[in-house]
Amino acid sequence: MIEYKIFRIELKDKLMRKVPTQDYHQIIIEQGRLGYKLVHMFAPALYAQGLADYIELVFEREY
Repeated sequence: MIEYKIFRIELKDKLMRKVPTQDYHQIIIEQGRLGYKLVHMFAPALYAQGLADYIELVFEREY
């Protein structure tokens, strides 16, 4: 069986660009230590300019 975890990281405006509100690198490292594999990083374009409000990290592991 496969177990999934999904993390949603909000993006905020900073100096004319969007930046994550959390350090997603640390989330990836920690989930790897727990046996999860990053399978998808997703940032949906929500506006006409193609800017996203959040990113999602999708992890999976077998148990």
